[in-house]
Formats: sequence, C-alpha cells, structure tokens
Amino acid sequence: MTYFVRCTLLVLALGAMLVPTASAQTPTPAEEDPDLAVNLAQPDFNLAALPTNLRLPKGKFAFRITHRFARPLGEGDFGSLVEDFFGFDSGALIGLELRYGLFRGAQVGINRTSDRTIQLFSQYDVVSQQSFPIGIGAWGSIDGTNNFRDSYSPALGVILSRELGEHGAVYAEPIWVNNTNAEPSELVDDNSTLMLGLGTRLRLRPTVYVTAEVSPRLTGYAPGDTLVSFGVEKRVGGHAFSINFSNGFGTTMAPVARGGTSYDDWYIGFNIARKFY
Repeated sequence: MTYFVRCTLLVLALGAMLVPTASAQTPTPAEEDPDLAVNLAQPDFNLAALPTNLRLPKGKFAFRITHRFARPLGEGDFGSLVEDFFGFDSGALIGLELRYGLFRGAQVGINRTSDRTIQLFSQYDVVSQQSFPIGIGAWGSIDGTNNFRDSYSPALGVILSRELGEHGAVYAEPIWVNNTNAEPSELVDDNSTLMLGLGTRLRLRPTVYVTAEVSPRLTGYAPGDTLVSFGVEKRVGGHAFSINFSNGFGTTMAPVARGGTSYDDWYIGFNIARKFY
C-alpha cells in the first residue's frame, strides 16, 4: 500500500470520527418542542371533568368525547340493571370537545354537550414544575346554554399540580363560577360558586391509570351534593380511554359547580381522548 493511499485512508477515518451522526445533526420532534413528548405523569388534559396542566404543543389539536349514562346504577334490582346493560341502554349526556395549541403554553378550546350547552375555554401554563416545586396554570371559560344564546356562566380559576415522578400527579384547583344559580340574580342571595377541585391520577401499569376527583363548594350557591368521580384509564399511543363513575353529569364548569344529584345515585360513563400529534 503506497504512502498516498495510507494517508487518504487515515484522513477518511478521522473525518468519519469527527463528522456528527445524522441523529445528532437532526433533532427529534420532542427535542425541538418538549411539549410533543409523552408526559407519563399527566398523559391527558382532563381527569373526569377537571382540567390538568398538560401542555398542548403549538399548532396541534386534541379531541375528547365525554359520555354520562342517565340511569343510576342503584335503581331497581340487579336483574333489571343487567337487562339495561348496566345503564348503557339508557339515554346519556354526551360532550364533544376540540382544543388547539395557540402558542407555547397556551391552549383554547370549545366543548358542546347534548343539552345544548357550549363552553369556550382557555388555559395558560404560568409556571411549570421544571422551574418551580409545583405547576401553575390559569383557567378561564364561559358556559352558554341553548347553543350559547341564553344563560352565561363565566369561570376563572388556577390549576395547581404536583407531578409524582412518572407515577402520576395530584391537583388542587380553586375555581370561581358566576351565574350558577338558575334563578334570576335579583331574587337570590347567591348567584355564584367558589369551589375547590381536588384530583389525582396514579399510574398503576405502564399505560394504566386510576383517576379520582372531588369538587367541594366553599362558598356561594351549592345545591345538592358535591360532585365526585373516579375511574380507570388506559392509554394507547395518542388515545386515552377511561371508564368512570360519578354521582352527577357535570363535564363543564357550571354543571360541576352545581354539584351532583345525590351520594346515593351513581352513574357510569366514559371519556375518549385523542391527540393529533
């Protein structure tokens, strides 16, 4: 082998060592935008009804279906419950929700339920847990009945979250909701509700979680019993499917603030969520 060939091979070998690989030259989508990475502690934007602090990447969409069957599970005997397929044969309150990542840390969305209530909402990630002991998000929404033509219930709140490594997260959410009382404001003492949403999502298996939430009313209009929900959730790629049990039907802020029907009445339901990224 000539001296020239040896020098050429040496230069080529040194060049191969110095030139970065293709993976190092081209960052992955998650490296370009960390919001695209799967958050194992907060895999979805909601528990049963309460929001979480999961960020939606800029320019991306997410869709959710909520379904609450109308038959109480304790109504009648077990035989009649089986004949009614555990309430699945009954009517239901259905919600369709679409949200969009407006810019980094900000998302907006619209939710419409089958009782013709429309909720417009926005959420902003004020502080993330990466730079502070807890995550802090700001929430603003407004419910409008009769396809957003009649009664309006604006809401303002703060979402406080603490991720438990990759094992889940806990939440505390003080939220004020105006016009929760259906009576005319000039005839009632309380026309708004201050509630404290408390919730958790715990990861039992790599893609299986349990969720629970409760929304006690602190002051103001507080009819009936506090809304309580718990369930089991399965994550499959960009999908999340959960079966939940609640003592009411609230999935937007005003119905949640109005509480559940009774601690004696429990209803089965489910949520289906899909991320488009």
